[in-house]
Amino acid sequence: MARILEQNGFIIMSSEATRVSLNKGYTKDGFADKVYHIHLRYAGDDDELYFRDYLNEHPDVAREYESLKLRLWKKYEHNRDAYTTAKTAFISEWTAIARKEYGDRY
Repeated sequence: MARILEQNGFIIMSSEATRVSLNKGYTKDGFADKVYHIHLRYAGDDDELYFRDYLNEHPDVAREYESLKLRLWKKYEHNRDAYTTAKTAFISEWTAIARKEYGDRY
């Protein structure tokens, strides 16, 4: 599936054993008018779902994440990899908390 998306103009941003992240609309000069993200996951790789649900159910943490993203956007507007790396610790921390709180939700 990732190869088909690549053939249609998407760029693989990261690839691991159980996941691939692609985007379309990032350029060296910034963002195109429209930007798309696609995250492909194998069954059982549910971290993003846990993180999403936790943010939806904990608005204070969602506001923290929003604030972080806005700060990082200004700092890393033309460096997508650095932007993503800078968010990783926050996402990992709250995903781990969500997994403990929700157990085997998925």
